[in-house]
Amino acid sequence: MEYAILTNEIMQGAFELKVEDYKKHKGLKRENLRDHMTDLELILTMLGEATTTKITEDRDSQGYDRLKKDARDGGAVAGRTRKDIERQTGEKVILKNNFLPKRKWSKQIKVNKGGGHIL
Repeated sequence: MEYAILTNEIMQGAFELKVEDYKKHKGLKRENLRDHMTDLELILTMLGEATTTKITEDRDSQGYDRLKKDARDGGAVAGRTRKDIERQTGEKVILKNNFLPKRKWSKQIKVNKGGGHIL
């Protein structure tokens, strides 16, 4: 239970959403949220988690209240990064899409007579 609360602290700092709210935003029911995140969403989640771990180690935090503060602070680092990305690109990082759109090749792959592939 405490792990879930700490994860929510990181997610709220990074995305301003609790995990359950994020899942609702993406239209998920029981699916794993990470399986439906874009690359940037995953990277920011990992940034929040890694930063929280670093902060906890550096502060030598012990006890739930200190760990909760560390999780808030780590999530806030990811949140500031998300906001900066959004300012730079003019687009929201948090998408409702459940999957990344498939990339379309500009050229079709063709099989040549020798059996190899040519782009």
